[in-house]
Amino acid sequence: MKAVILCAGLGKRLKPYTDKYQKTMLPLHGKPVLEYILEGLIYADLKEIIFVVGYRKEQIINYFQDGVKWGAKIEYVEQKKLNGTGGALLLCENLINDDHFFLTWGDILIPYRIYKEVQKVYQNEKQDFVIVANYSEDTSQGAAIVCEQRYLQKIIEKPKLGTIDSKWNNAGIFILSHAIFNVLKNLKTSIRGEIELPDALSQGLTLKRWKVRVLKMKKNQFRGDLGNINVYETLKTNKNWIRKLYNN
Repeated sequence: MKAVILCAGLGKRLKPYTDKYQKTMLPLHGKPVLEYILEGLIYADLKEIIFVVGYRKEQIINYFQDGVKWGAKIEYVEQKKLNGTGGALLLCENLINDDHFFLTWGDILIPYRIYKEVQKVYQNEKQDFVIVANYSEDTSQGAAIVCEQRYLQKIIEKPKLGTIDSKWNNAGIFILSHAIFNVLKNLKTSIRGEIELPDALSQGLTLKRWKVRVLKMKKNQFRGDLGNINVYETLKTNKNWIRKLYNN
């Protein structure tokens, strides 16, 4: 199974750091953020990786090259127009020949065991779609998830605070069926002018009756969202979180 990492964004919320760095290449204790993610995927035996690059792409390509240093095979596609997560994913269609693939945002740090657990759910339960959810008191900054009996009922991108009765957020890790591409191709852009992956999942739920399995992280399980400058600065000033990648 191939894995896709989305790492093309500008990282506006991480300025001034991203004036110099691609946000996924921000340094954390001797290595870039993206290297921790790559190591996690390899830990889960996901060694064929597609990086979707854009802003400051040369930093990523020059550092990781073909991936042989990590025992991986890395391919690159460029997202010249930053038109959302769905737009980024569409660029990978011709590189993915299998029925299913793994997907992760490029600025999310989670315990490596989660990658394995997603694979296990997919393999043991024969699920076409798996989405990871993390507990959050404020789901208005991400995509709120409403589920019932372990399956997704709704996913709402950046809902207004207090409008959704859910404490579960899209963690940014998925296994998806190749069928997602047909939906993305016909999807209208969001009010932000982007092709949004959560919108594609919503359409799949309502129009195609997809079953999307939700894997919930533990309530206090570590998740580092590098889209937040305060999170980055906290992770930069201590190392305690690193052991949680292996033991949490």
